[in-house]
Amino acid sequence: MFGQAVIGPPGCGKTTYCAGMEDLLTSLKRKPKIINLDPANDEFPYECAIDIRDLINVEDAMEEFELGPNGAIIYCIEFLEQNFDWLEEQLKEYNGKGYFIFDCPGQVELYTHYNSMKNIFQKLSKLDFRLAAIHLVDSYYCADPYKFISALLLSLSTMIRMELPHLNVLSKIDLIEKYGQLDFNLDYYTEVLDLDYLVDLLSKKATKQFTKLNKAICELVQDFSLVTFSTLNINDSESVTRLLKKVDKCNGYTFGLLDEKMSSVGASEYEDLQNIQEKYFNATDIENWKL
Repeated sequence: MFGQAVIGPPGCGKTTYCAGMEDLLTSLKRKPKIINLDPANDEFPYECAIDIRDLINVEDAMEEFELGPNGAIIYCIEFLEQNFDWLEEQLKEYNGKGYFIFDCPGQVELYTHYNSMKNIFQKLSKLDFRLAAIHLVDSYYCADPYKFISALLLSLSTMIRMELPHLNVLSKIDLIEKYGQLDFNLDYYTEVLDLDYLVDLLSKKATKQFTKLNKAICELVQDFSLVTFSTLNINDSESVTRLLKKVDKCNGYTFGLLDEKMSSVGASEYEDLQNIQEKYFNATDIENWKL
């Protein structure tokens, strides 16, 4: 059984992504099933196959245990882990048929500090779910070097803790220029190229002490050589299709039940980035890029 675990910080577009991916998968006749694992999510732009709120919701946890919103969400996920048999029974109703998308909470500490989400994914793997973690990061982080470093650290930490096949995705790529002009060309951010250029840029704004810290962080990311980003405009069918091809390789779908419709779609990564730049970036800004 193949699927995706959609994760990422609040506001990055996880639920919108699930709805857009559902449309594409439906057109490919993969019979998508979306499972909501966010106990605070009460509005769905998609048909929800299984909803954690039928087991526990954030409002009840806040009221009963006098918790804040974040604490209540963490409690709900830990409760789901302890009562995983409920989710297992819900999934059995589909008899392994379909393509499963798990819409996960946005609290980043669930993926960087706590073990419940990781344990839930591992239990799903034991049930023969072949999941890829789709980590969405808002593309506006690229417009600010400090925010981009934070995104790199968050992505790296999440990858290490979740222990799933993993894709980092810059979402809302169509809005990227509204956040400000980029300092470098797009592939610098997607391929996470030589970060010394980023350190040099930051050194013009930061003190000597923080310049050393920024350099150490960048060296850490480069030492692992794990973080790269794909791009996504969820309102562009070509963009969603390109990403699905990568997801299929990530979770192994390509090597099993490859759709003939998908096999002929797509161009090289370089051509994809060129098309994105031509579509979403101002020509003057491209000329002013440092790389």
